[in-house]
Amino acid sequence: MSSTDRVEQLIALGREHYNAGEYERAEPFLAEAAAARPGFPDLYNMLGIIYHSQGRFSDAEEAFENALRLNPRYTEAALNLSVTYNDRGKYDRAREVYTRAVSASVGQPNALDRFARGKLANMHADLGAAYTGLAMFDEAVREYSKALDLAPEFADLRVKLGNVYRDMGVHHAAIAEFEHAKKLRPDFIPARIHLGVTLFSLGRKEAALAEWRAVLDRDPTNKSAQLYIRMCSDENGPRPGSALTR
Repeated sequence: MSSTDRVEQLIALGREHYNAGEYERAEPFLAEAAAARPGFPDLYNMLGIIYHSQGRFSDAEEAFENALRLNPRYTEAALNLSVTYNDRGKYDRAREVYTRAVSASVGQPNALDRFARGKLANMHADLGAAYTGLAMFDEAVREYSKALDLAPEFADLRVKLGNVYRDMGVHHAAIAEFEHAKKLRPDFIPARIHLGVTLFSLGRKEAALAEWRAVLDRDPTNKSAQLYIRMCSDENGPRPGSALTR
């Protein structure tokens, strides 16, 4: 096998594992390919995402910088680098890279701006989810709030923020986020499911039932709503919130 064929095979295997979310398996293939063919910016961008997911922010920063050195107009790498700078406390550099990435659009700045904001919002949301899993609720609220500053129309992020507030016991804030999500997307079932759980936890049984019944009006087979309604009718049954919601 020629060296060129070998590198192509490494890239193919690395991409396959990367696209499947198998970052640990993708990394050695992509790293070897990048070492053999250092002129490919997308290899560095993929490695940067892998390193970032592992908490290796210094390595991620170097990888994204390499990608941008090779292609200064590589928007995705620029946005990833901006988030990584922010994670490392390099706020001025993060702002500079983000601004440059957004202003780099020629002819369609608004479209790029929406893409940029969505990309950054989802990365902040990923951090919020990680903090939530560690019960670091203040940090989770901070990250989800940053995400919503960038993409206030993302109803799913409002529900996730509402869940964090509920776990913190800040029920009024949780209800406000769920209600806001309902207004943004009246058909977004998780907003009604979680609003019902929160209302029930406050003793507002009828209001909770109204939310879950509204879910069944839209999706008669929704198992979460069916289960919660059944629980409410069973005085000795488990309380809503103990079941998986979707």
